[in-house]
Amino acid sequence: MTNIIITINRECGSGGGEIARRLGEKLGIKVYNRAMLNEIAKQFDMTVENIERVKAQKISWWDDFSRFFQQFAAASHTIGVRTEATPLSLYYAEERLLRELAEQEDCIIVGRAGFHIFRDDPRAVHLLIIADRDARIARIARKQNLSIEEAAKVVDSIDKSRDTFVKTVADTSRFDARNYDFVFNVTGFDPETVATFLAENVRHKMEVDSRKNS
Repeated sequence: MTNIIITINRECGSGGGEIARRLGEKLGIKVYNRAMLNEIAKQFDMTVENIERVKAQKISWWDDFSRFFQQFAAASHTIGVRTEATPLSLYYAEERLLRELAEQEDCIIVGRAGFHIFRDDPRAVHLLIIADRDARIARIARKQNLSIEEAAKVVDSIDKSRDTFVKTVADTSRFDARNYDFVFNVTGFDPETVATFLAENVRHKMEVDSRKNS
């Protein structure tokens, strides 16, 4: 049976991570998110926090690709050379791991530009979870015990970081609805309700796609 791939992109503070966890429980599928970075960190001898900072760098695609190519060429002639971490090289490393993962099992991938990595894969269902800014700020304030002002800074910083990363590696906006099968504004909905709705519709889509390909 063909493995199922579900990618979930989400706005900071939307509750996308919790929704992904509940969706995974309902479908019986493992969820892969920030933990995926641990393996990447080992490859580049960096902390997860440093990796996230690198991914937030705004750098032209050509400069990054040229640097990556030069280092790859040098490494092919030198034993023990470690590739410098750049947004694009980190993306390549994540892409390789995610593709290997998707060949082994059903998976739900949170973030990591999964919608772009599996954009042409007929097994994939792509979801975008968004919410009103005020609701997102309030949620972050509650979760991290911050003031509204502090939470707003966190939300804006993470939004900017994710926007930059997706634009760098995918040359698209992460809010372009054409990249997804479902776009869900979860403002006013609890995570359980959203996860139940998505589980039902993901199952329906997979059944329809299966009939089309049979």
